[in-house]
Parts: sequence; C-alpha cells; structure tokens
Amino acid sequence: MVDRSFFSRIVWVLSYSWCCYAESYVLDDNIGLGREFDGIGGLSGGGATSRLLVNYGEPYRSQILDYLFKPNFGASLQILKVEIGGDAQTTDGTEPSHMHYENDENYFRGYEWWLMKEAKQRNPNITLIGLPWAFPGWIGHGKSWPFDYPDITVYYVVSWIIGAKQYHDLDIDYIGIWNEKKFDIKYIKLLRYTLDKSGLERVKIIASDSLWQPISRSILLDPELRNAVEVIGAHYPGTHTVEDALKSEKKLWSSEDYSTYNNDIGGGCWARILNQNYVNGRMTATISWNLIASYYEQLSFGRDGLMTAEEPWSGNYVVESPIWITAHTTQFAQPGWTYLQTIGHLSQGGSYVALTDGKGNLTVIIETMTHDHSICVRPPLPHFNVSSENATFQLKGSFGSMSMLQVWQSKFDFKTKNPTFFKQLNPLKISDGIFTLNLEPDEVYTLTTITTGHKGSHPAPPASTPFPKAYKDDFNVRNPFFTEAPNFADQTGVFEYYMNLTDPGLHVFTLRQVVTQRPVTWASDADQTISIIGDHSWQNQTVTCDVYIETEKSGGLFIAARVDKAGESVRNAKGVFYWVYADGTYKVTNDINGQTVLAEGLSGTRAGSWHTLTLTVKGQYASGMLNGYPLWKNAVILGPQNGWAAIGTQSFELAQFDNFVIDAE
Repeated sequence: MVDRSFFSRIVWVLSYSWCCYAESYVLDDNIGLGREFDGIGGLSGGGATSRLLVNYGEPYRSQILDYLFKPNFGASLQILKVEIGGDAQTTDGTEPSHMHYENDENYFRGYEWWLMKEAKQRNPNITLIGLPWAFPGWIGHGKSWPFDYPDITVYYVVSWIIGAKQYHDLDIDYIGIWNEKKFDIKYIKLLRYTLDKSGLERVKIIASDSLWQPISRSILLDPELRNAVEVIGAHYPGTHTVEDALKSEKKLWSSEDYSTYNNDIGGGCWARILNQNYVNGRMTATISWNLIASYYEQLSFGRDGLMTAEEPWSGNYVVESPIWITAHTTQFAQPGWTYLQTIGHLSQGGSYVALTDGKGNLTVIIETMTHDHSICVRPPLPHFNVSSENATFQLKGSFGSMSMLQVWQSKFDFKTKNPTFFKQLNPLKISDGIFTLNLEPDEVYTLTTITTGHKGSHPAPPASTPFPKAYKDDFNVRNPFFTEAPNFADQTGVFEYYMNLTDPGLHVFTLRQVVTQRPVTWASDADQTISIIGDHSWQNQTVTCDVYIETEKSGGLFIAARVDKAGESVRNAKGVFYWVYADGTYKVTNDINGQTVLAEGLSGTRAGSWHTLTLTVKGQYASGMLNGYPLWKNAVILGPQNGWAAIGTQSFELAQFDNFVIDAE
C-alpha cells in the first residue's frame, strides 16, 4: 500500500524547490583565502569630467565631496584616479598641463590638485593614481609618439609626482603609462628606474590601462618588465580576464569601467560589475569612469558617473543610485581585506562575494541584477535571467560561531519607479552557522559584522535651473592665476586667468589662450582652440567680448554662438563663428574649420590692440559689430538652430579675452 502522506511530502518538496529554488552556499576560510581587496574608486579626467564641480559654491561643493569621499557617509571611495593634464581634448574637454612648454613648470593649474586634496582630507587612506591621456607638444619634439624620447617623457611624469608632494603634500601611490594607447617596454623600465633613483620607490606602476593583452604576455616573457609593473590594469573587461594575466600573479584591476548613464539602470550595471569583476575575473579593484558627471550634459557621455553635479550656477546636484551601490562594499570592506575563496554565482542568477579582515570580521555582498536592467555601455555584459531564490548560507571556519550579521539592502523597482537604496534592515540571526535569505531579482544585500555603516545625508540642494540667460565675466580674478574661469569648458587649447602687465588700463586681468603647439593628442582635437559656455538649447543670443590678438600678421580669433558640438566631436562643430584677424580682415563662418563662409571683408583689426566684438544671432540671421559700430548684418545662417556660446583662436596661438557678456532670449 502506498504511503500517500509520504508521497504528498515529496510532491510538496519538489514543487517548493521548483517555485522558490532553495540553494545552499558555503562561506569558509579554512580552505584558504583568495586575493587581497584593493578598493573601489572613481576617475576624474579623461577628460575634464569634473570641470564644473570646482565652480560650485559652498556648502554645496563640500556636500558633493562628502557623498563621494567621506567614509561611512556615501560612496566612501577608496581610490581616486586623475588625469595628468596634457593640454588636449580627452573626451569632454582639455585639462591643463603642469608644463605647457619645456621651460615651464606650474603645479597650480587645473582642479585635479584641489580634488585630490579634498579627497585626502576626507579619507587620509585614499589611494591616489595619476595617468596621462595626452602630452604637451614639446614632449617628443612635436612627434605624435611620446616614447621616441623616453627620458623626456619620464622627466615630465616624474615631475608631476614630485610636484604633487612638494606643492600639495600629496603622495601619489600609482602611476600609469598612456591611457588606452600602445605601451613601450623601454619606457616602463626607465620610468621604474627613475622613480627608484628619485626616492619614489613607493610609487607603483600600472600597465597598460588598455586591454589585458599584449601587456600580460609581455610581463610573462620579460622578467625586468615583470619587476617594474605592480598592477595589470584593463579597461572595460566585461568582468573577465585572460589566462596570461592570471599566470602573471600580478594584481589585476579594472582600472577604468562602467561608463554608463547614472540612473537606476546604471546603478544595476555597477552592482553587477563590482561583484562579478572578482567572481569572473579575480579583479581586486574597480574604478568608475567617471567619478562625477560634472560637465555640460550635451558633451560626450553626458550624465555618466557615480552622481551628477552639472549646475554650479544653481547649486543643484543629484545623488544617484551608483553612490549607494558603491557603499554596499566600501563601507564594510577596506583595502587590505581579503576575499574568501568561497565566492561565486547564485544558481538563479546574480553573484556573491565575501571578504574578511582576518580579525574576525566578515562582509558578504550579494547582487541579483537582471539582464533587462543591467546592461553597461562599454562593453555590454552578458545577459542573465534572474529568478527568486531562497539562498541558504553556511558559515564555516572562523565564522562558524557567529550569531548575527548586520543587513543593508538596495532594491531596484523598474516597474513602479519606487526603489529603495542602502536601507538598514533588522540584524539577521544565525543558527548553527546557517542563515537563509529570500532573494528577489534586482536586489543588493550586504551582510556584515561591521556596525559603522551609515547612509549620510545633507539638506536638499537648490532646485535645478537653466544657465542664466544674462551672464558676464570681467575675469577679475576669483580663482588663482593659471586656472580656468568659472563655467568655461575648454575643448581645444587652454584658457587661463592672466595678469596683463603691458596694459595698466582696463585690461589688467584677462583670460588668455596659452597653448602654442599642437599637443600629442588622445582624441581628435580641432586645429583651432575653443572654450564653450552656456546652455546648449540657446537659440537667439548676443555675445560680446573684448579681444586681443597677440600673434603679428597671422594671428586670429573668434567669438561664437550656437556651437552645436564639442568633446570628441569638436572638429566638426558648427555654429556662427565671428573671426577677426591681425591683417585687418574679418570672416563669418558656419563652422569652426572656416569652410562655409557667411560674410567677410575688411575690419581694420590688428595685433597688439584691444577690440570689442559683438555677435547677434536671431532666427535665420546673424549680425556683428566691431568696437560698437556695425560691421556686417543679416548674414543668413545655414544652421544649427541652437548651441553654446564660445571663444577661441584660429590656431594654437596666444590671445586674450576680457569683459565677456551673453544676453540670450
């Protein structure tokens, strides 16, 4: 006779397992440990991605920095990587070099020094990394390959490291080679030798900030190179590595990753990357490009980053979901902790990692992100379906006697748009080393012995407002000399505050374009220099600026309106460009290259004198004035219909600008 009650129990167990997928996972340190955790970070640069952040007024600027760097508050970042400015376009703008020319050194240009100091002030233990994207033109004597004269390039990079310490008391921990470009083995060896001879043995080398190969194979074949390189850094590895990289026994980092719009979909992408970079690829550090979306949104990769701060004029900023996803790891595991070997994928999708400090603390991070909402931009991660799961974890080894873990949860809700981020739940009780979690799709959990986790908050920032339609800047210094004017975003060339000692009159303090030689570029710079400002949606506008041509005979500069493109597309920018030249002529063009001419003639302008240019665009027509008098009018605009205002020069040449005014409708 059949035992029907027993049969019913079997049916119940089978149906339960098919419905809820009860699985068991072991967390054990007795079998040995995995790799050492090196941290999670953000990348400022590549390029000019923090440009608008430095212009924020207080208290908003400090609030933003708290969300990024303050321990146990927000993202609590453990790594800050910055661009070593090279005077060239490197994605969203140019970052100034500490050496524009061979006989020039200035360690106060740009905002990366400031940003590193602010990060270090909040987290003294933060790891600092420098990496060049571009180089000034004198590097390599004007050639496009900076390693033809490796001694010069090494001197340039090591000077930046020394300057960081000498002028800002910043210890650079790691230095890279050349972002996403072909590396040079002789250069890497010389860099290591020079660092050591300069007393900078503590500064470690990352190579090659591109793909896993061929650097991994080169390290295996060359013992001297192997000794020179501390970290193999790959960009956008898709959570996977290669066998040669693993064989090298070097630290493996995703030294640039993410590059995704920072809404909740981006947050889900980031959650998967942070866990699965180690689960799939044994990468012990992951660095987000970029740190913060603090550049004009219509530039390349607008609103990528861990959070958004693109309105210094209003003070508005947005704390996005990637901040809190980062906190799930950074607030509960520090560099120097070690991954357990018992990590992996969940049976119904997602992943889990576990780390320990070796002193009795344990942190477990679990993510169950679905493929529908977690696809990254560069490159797309593999698609995974995720289902509900009752996951049972068994603690063994030194963790077997634990009785309780703190619990933090983030839950994405892509249907009702009502997510919950970084919420502390009731502690989880453990019985005989066992606990069970009901995991649903699109969740992140942290289970930890650490009790200091905190979801920090500041008062809500001001409401978002457009760039002011009436704007002026006389460049009477509000920032130090050799730094950029607020809200101008250099796209080719570098525009710096300048004290004009040759003019004791109305133009003592000006903005000067200072790059005189085409840089060793990373992206496609324009042949002209240009700095944009304002609201990309502007249509009708009047731009006025005093200008000073410095180059005799061949010099020239412009003011512009409706500039439609910048960033990596700056060479193809269209708009209305009003040019004046040292030979006494003018030209109005529909593009930065000066190919489509709308008007031209004599102006009487010359080098060595100040002139006032006024450009008015309204509807389909543009008109211009010189020194308050009409020079041309009603030129027919072929397009575009909207864009930024701008200033610039016809080539890499010295020129000055003053009393800049915009009046937009």
